[in-house]
Order: sequence, then structure tokens, then C-alpha cells
Amino acid sequence: MDLQGKVIKVLPEQSGTGRNGPWRKQDFILETEGKFPKKVCITMWGEKIDEFGVKEGETLKAYINVESREFKDKWFTDVKAWKVEKNQGSSRPGRGPADDGGDISTFHDEDFNDESPF
Repeated sequence: MDLQGKVIKVLPEQSGTGRNGPWRKQDFILETEGKFPKKVCITMWGEKIDEFGVKEGETLKAYINVESREFKDKWFTDVKAWKVEKNQGSSRPGRGPADDGGDISTFHDEDFNDESPF
């Protein structure tokens, strides 16, 4: 899946040591485009932090994996970036494709198969 929008906040990097050794992660908040923008917290792990170099105010497309896990009868969901493309803004500042009457969804699943088995 991918999300496109503007980075409105980059949170401080976090690090530690776990059972598999040292780890690093950094979150950023992406505000999606369109008529009904959403704010999504996206996590970068390890060397992706330096590779992506995400900065506040830039417009980008984040390719993400969404995964949930259970811990002590509670569920937690992670949105992890595996690729970032910069300068992927809309053609008009402050406006997205939905403002033209298009699809308001900003999520895109590349694996989606449009063929229905019914």
C-alpha cells in the first residue's frame, strides 16, 4: 500500500537493545491529501531512517506495510515505511485529487485484485 501527503511532524529517534540486538526507529506524521485528509503515524526502522531522510514540510509518497499484533489481550497496529519517494505532491498546492471530484481514498493497495469470485 502507499500513502501520499505532507510530513507535518518528525518525532525524535528512539533506540534501544532487544533480544535481537540494538534497534532504532523514528516516527513521522503524514497528512494525506484530498477532501478528507487524515493524519497517519508512520514508522521507519534502522538504516531506513538515514536512507529516507524525512523532513517536516516535504511532500512524499510512503510505501507501507500495516501489521497488527497481540500483547496481553490487547492489539497494537504498526504502519511501517519500506520505501519513500519525495516530491510527490498534487499539481495544485493544498489540493489533492479528491478536490476534483475523484476518489477520496488516499490508500492504494498494489496487490488488490479487482476480479470478484462471485
